[in-house]
Amino acid sequence: GNVFGFKAVKALRLEDMRIPVAYLKTFQGPATGVVVERERMDKFGRPFLGATVKPKLGLSGKNYGRVVYEGLKGGLDFLKDDENINSQPFMRWKERFLYSMEGVNRSIAATGEIKGHYMNVTAATMEDMYERAEFAKQLGTVIIMIDLVIGYTAIQTMGVWARKNDMILHLHRA
Repeated sequence: GNVFGFKAVKALRLEDMRIPVAYLKTFQGPATGVVVERERMDKFGRPFLGATVKPKLGLSGKNYGRVVYEGLKGGLDFLKDDENINSQPFMRWKERFLYSMEGVNRSIAATGEIKGHYMNVTAATMEDMYERAEFAKQLGTVIIMIDLVIGYTAIQTMGVWARKNDMILHLHRA
């Protein structure tokens, strides 16, 4: 996470928490869990090894894809976009998705292992998020990510989309 993300809290201890059963029944729970992710990544008996692409801002799509390839070829199981990566003038989302998946596919060919990249589909509108998620799915990724800042309704809506499309959905707290 971000180094100064919880600066206002010096210490916190949760003593007890009670959630009404009626409220709990309204939540389906995650569509998938770590077991499904392990099955899709064919990784068992050890922790996943992943990282976030750095520098998170400033790379071209081609250089971003190169970092994805080098990281995965070097032993990572997956890489992910950072929450700040969206669709900036120096690297539009479609370019990033194409080069990232090229890096994933090249690393799979080089290592013989299943590799992955969490693509950030966060956007200003649901239509744009659907478009990005559909494109990521067409490219062959099994996991997409969204940022918490999109709001509860949008998070739930993307959760429904992920269930319908058999995709793993990662939620970034930032």
